Amino acid sequence: MPAMTRKKLPIGIQTFAKIRENDAYYYVDKTPLALQMIDQGTHFFLSRPRRFGKSLFLDTLKELFEGNQALFKGLHAERHWDWSVKFPVLRFSFGGGVLGSAADLQQSLHFQLSRHEQHFALPAQFPDARSRFMDLIQRLAQSTGQRVVVLIDEYDKPILDRIEDSEKALEIREGLKDFYSVIKDSDAYIRFAFLTGVSKFSKVSLFSGLNNLQDITLDARYSAICGYADGDVDTVFAPELNGLDRNEIRRWYNGYNWLGESVYNPFDLLLLFDRRQFMPWWFETGTPTFLIKLLTLRQQFTPDLESLIAPEVLLSTFDVDNIPVEALLFQAGYLTVAKTHYFPGSLELQLRYPNLEVKTSLNRSLLDALCGSTFTPARSTSSMYRLLLANDLPGIHRQLHAFFASIPHDWHRNKPIAQYEGYWASVFYSYFAALGVDVVLEDATNHGRIDMAVQLNGHTWIFEFKVVELLPQGKALQQLQDKNYADKYRADSHVHLIGVEFSRDSRNIAGFETLTV
Repeated sequence: MPAMTRKKLPIGIQTFAKIRENDAYYYVDKTPLALQMIDQGTHFFLSRPRRFGKSLFLDTLKELFEGNQALFKGLHAERHWDWSVKFPVLRFSFGGGVLGSAADLQQSLHFQLSRHEQHFALPAQFPDARSRFMDLIQRLAQSTGQRVVVLIDEYDKPILDRIEDSEKALEIREGLKDFYSVIKDSDAYIRFAFLTGVSKFSKVSLFSGLNNLQDITLDARYSAICGYADGDVDTVFAPELNGLDRNEIRRWYNGYNWLGESVYNPFDLLLLFDRRQFMPWWFETGTPTFLIKLLTLRQQFTPDLESLIAPEVLLSTFDVDNIPVEALLFQAGYLTVAKTHYFPGSLELQLRYPNLEVKTSLNRSLLDALCGSTFTPARSTSSMYRLLLANDLPGIHRQLHAFFASIPHDWHRNKPIAQYEGYWASVFYSYFAALGVDVVLEDATNHGRIDMAVQLNGHTWIFEFKVVELLPQGKALQQLQDKNYADKYRADSHVHLIGVEFSRDSRNIAGFETLTV
């Protein structure tokens, strides 16, 4: 049984030494994976979403290579690492602040290089960042007698900060490309190199031939290299579980997967344990405005986000002028791996929402964009939740009709997305997904596929969607009855069939027929 003594929650702490001093904070031991990686090779790349513990893991590697044994007392590395050898470490980070231009990037590089040169008492001999970096690596190796460890945190953040301004983003990318090329050219002097970031830019565009960089982003062995696994929650954080529904913790925050063990976002769990409330803690730290704009511009059919399918190569195809929606959603942490399909020479991934937090929060943001309003959806969805609990079918109809009527006419006229048929289904789906209720799409039965089913509090509402300009009215409910779609749910809940018919002319619900079976 784990000790039930409560410790401090390491909220926002990215410094390994601070967490380990006096054993005052909870810490999940990642040193077995660190040693496994170091034993496997010398040059690595890892992509993980923001606030996932990348910086802390990088700092753990720094302390490990620098030989600070006291910090690893009681951890796996204490008895499995050669503490007699110490390596010089050069760590660069682009996580703080926003670099608005190529000039800002150069200033940051020179500042960080100056700090390393002062620390190792090796004054700069060249004016440009690339030459200073290469010279520093070579002189460090010569003066210490050990190859150098290079750690780069948030390698891509300068580009992502300007991703909506392609000209500046490309200039920053070229500056980083020049700087990172030093890692390849200095290979003889490097013991270990590790780069982390949110996105995975193509090697051709950014790493300039750094073809010995092993990408462990989709490596089952390292799926849990950042984040907390279920076992960690039950052991390390056992003292924090009292009074919290363990299944709700899983439903809300577990589910991120990179082909191996699923994990929780650490930021979510730490805030949950601190505040004792189930809230979208991670999502609220950075609303994905660029992502929402891109999804709207490309007329993304939001129900498809439940189960996108993409080849693995597409998820690795990301650059300033080439941003596949699937890659952006996956790399940013809004979708994760559900299933894999192997074909000769290729891997196909089926994606899904990782958990309830991401599903509800992202759909709230999408609903705002689809309706051209921030406040109307929020007011409407809160009322809808109460109507569902009461199973007030006439009230549900009135609420939905009022909601669609509240979408500004000018928004319909000026937004191309509102002119296509999938828009109505997208709004309807995101509306219910934003409630945090169970939404099932395209559910297969032995008679066909259900458009959408919503489940809450022992009730199931089965929806069929039609457009009245394309089919006569009354067909939606009739199809639900003819195909006996209710049979699949009868045993577990009260079932309500709802035929919803939209009108493109009135921009609203033209038919709403219900039948409880």
